[in-house]
Amino acid sequence: MESSGNVGRRLEDTKIDIKLKLSALWISVLFLYIYVDIFSIYEPGTVEGILVGRVWEFEITPLWIMGSLLLMTVPILMVFLSVVLPARVNRWVNLVAAIVYIVVSLGNTLGESWMYLYVGAIVEAVLLGLIVWFSWKWPRIDHEDSSKQTEFVQMGDSDV
Repeated sequence: MESSGNVGRRLEDTKIDIKLKLSALWISVLFLYIYVDIFSIYEPGTVEGILVGRVWEFEITPLWIMGSLLLMTVPILMVFLSVVLPARVNRWVNLVAAIVYIVVSLGNTLGESWMYLYVGAIVEAVLLGLIVWFSWKWPRIDHEDSSKQTEFVQMGDSDV
């Protein structure tokens, strides 16, 4: 039996800003990238390949390392950019980056036989698909509301 103090009380559910949702999704994607890469070290032959300067079919060179760094720099920057970019630019940057990285995530499974890679790529693609979805459905405000918001921002700026 419930106590009379809890009757009619609901849990508060705070609305989360779209920018924070996108940033959190990019963080989740990055965690998956890291874990999939860490787990790949346990595949037989991987460490031996690294020790002789090969990863998958690629020779480890400064150019390969730079390419790998650049490939991961975009999602890393998206964590920050999703929060700070203006809405119109933010929407398009997230759409393009997420679509590109869906292709990257699924492309990483080509020729692989270990199931964890497929599971990781599918989850990454789902999270990136959510980024595409949220970006595409970016909340809009009426023109009248935007002019009030601009007035508020300007008033706040003049108080500084």
